[in-house]
Amino acid sequence: MKLPAGLPIGETWIEAPSTAPVIFPYDGSTVADAPVGNVELASQALDHAVGVRETVGRLPSYLRRKVLQSVHSAVLAERDAFVDLLILETGKPMVDCRVEIDRSLLTLETAAEEVARLHGETVPLDLLPSGDGLVGFWVRKPIGVVVGITGFNYPLLLAAHKIAPAFAAGCPIIIKPAPQTPLATLWLVHLMRSALLEAGAPESAVQLVTGGVDVGATLTTDRRVGAVSFTGSAAVGHQIARDAAPTKVLLELGSNSALVVAADADLDAAADAIIRGGYYASGQACISVQRVIAVDSIHAALLDKLNARLPSVVVGDPRNPETRVSALIDPKSTARVRTWITESRTAGAAVAYPSTDTATEVLGPTVLTDVPAGQLAWDEEIFGPVIAVRSVPDLDTAFRTVNESRYGLHASVFTSSLDTAFTAIDRLDVGGVVINEVPGFRSDVMPYGGVKDSGIGREGPRFAIEELTTTRMAIIRPRP
Repeated sequence: MKLPAGLPIGETWIEAPSTAPVIFPYDGSTVADAPVGNVELASQALDHAVGVRETVGRLPSYLRRKVLQSVHSAVLAERDAFVDLLILETGKPMVDCRVEIDRSLLTLETAAEEVARLHGETVPLDLLPSGDGLVGFWVRKPIGVVVGITGFNYPLLLAAHKIAPAFAAGCPIIIKPAPQTPLATLWLVHLMRSALLEAGAPESAVQLVTGGVDVGATLTTDRRVGAVSFTGSAAVGHQIARDAAPTKVLLELGSNSALVVAADADLDAAADAIIRGGYYASGQACISVQRVIAVDSIHAALLDKLNARLPSVVVGDPRNPETRVSALIDPKSTARVRTWITESRTAGAAVAYPSTDTATEVLGPTVLTDVPAGQLAWDEEIFGPVIAVRSVPDLDTAFRTVNESRYGLHASVFTSSLDTAFTAIDRLDVGGVVINEVPGFRSDVMPYGGVKDSGIGREGPRFAIEELTTTRMAIIRPRP
């Protein structure tokens, strides 16, 4: 990775006032020193974005598509290097970083294709006599400057989810990555700006500012911003929504995703999914399996199958292709998860499968049973390799248990009954219902997002582009 020094602001890279080390979570070594911005640089980025808003909004469709296609090719050419960098700055296992790259590539490719589908339609106005002779239609226009703020767990993918649709819609964007993981996003922005320069478009269509809470507040509260797209915790998302009003806000927040196992489920498939869905990315995914809700008749058998599979979950160095669980993003996160486990045990929960590898401070896969309501490990997003299993008497109770959460991102149901599947789709109060797969099965061409405290708005190139445009109605009375 070869980048200019500083931060990409305006048509150049500006020296940052300070730097901070990016730490490899697995062993604490320094990956690189990253530039750290401040409020002044954030304000400069806003001025530049506002200055090119009209220019970017008028870029022809072929050019926007060409730029996105060029960036897709550039990322693809550096795929392995991106994987290596993501492993180091996130600490995620290699297998998960490879998935992140593939999904980022799909996002860029799909956004480029969606440029050709960004259009309006004609409307019959003569449904009332007063509309006789009028011509009506509507078109989509860019919403304006977009501010994108991303989380640490999937830095490249989350940045692609915001940058690609914004540019496809004709919006300049300022991206603010998580302080722990800015490197892959900086590289993506560099490739994007290189493609813009080659195409003769302003590089300030895509800018990046790092920094703390004050930088984020500067970006999100400026009234010249058309939309703020945030991925992160519910508490921060709620604060952004309050502070940014009346600016449009898109929030992709947390969850404690549930997986329901019905009596007629394929238990081997369900157990495989729980292991796969509960521990990928070391549990640091908003739609990883956290709550497993099984009907009484198969509860014991399901636990037996889980316990039989758990020893095969490899814990350790994320650079090892066989590793499935590694260190969390920082020691503070690990300590928090351990505290939640301890609090659950004190409240009466049991540890059906203990965490391991404490010598390296890596929290291994953990299974809790009978976690009481009111415990953080059940009620909130644990963001670690921990699942909690609870038995219920029937599916009706299972669905009600899913819906009792304040979150509503994704849920899944394992069943062999089509009737149960459609009942779940109808009754579960979540943004996505997945049948016989993990709740984390997320297609980047689907409308992804949640309800309740899991957020508002939808991602996925087609749907994010719609979120980042406004409809403009046009009515014409031709001269007689």
